[in-house]
Amino acid sequence: MKRRLKSLLAPGVFVAVASFFVWHTIHGERGTLARERRYEEIAAAQLGLEAARAENAAVQRRVNGLRADGLDRDQLEERARALLNLSQPTEIVVPYPPGQRLY
Repeated sequence: MKRRLKSLLAPGVFVAVASFFVWHTIHGERGTLARERRYEEIAAAQLGLEAARAENAAVQRRVNGLRADGLDRDQLEERARALLNLSQPTEIVVPYPPGQRLY
C-alpha cells in the first residue's frame, strides 16, 4: 500500500501543478477570458473614438464656416438668429426640447 501511494505521489503532484496552470491560463487576470473582455473593451472604445471624431469633424466644419477668411453668410445668419432668438415673419419656427438641440 505504501509503495502504491509513493508511486502515485509524483503523478498526483504533476496533475495538481498542471491543473493550476491550466486554470490560470483560462481564468487568470491575463487568461483567455480576460483577453476576450479586453477585446470587447477595445471595440467599445474604438466606437466611442469614431463618434468623437465625427462630432469633432462636424464642429470643425461649423467653425471653419465662421472664420473671417471664408465666411459663410448663411451659417453666420443662422448662428446670429439662434443666439439672438430672432426670426423673420415668414419663417416657421419649430421649438426643440432643451435636451434635443440641433447643434
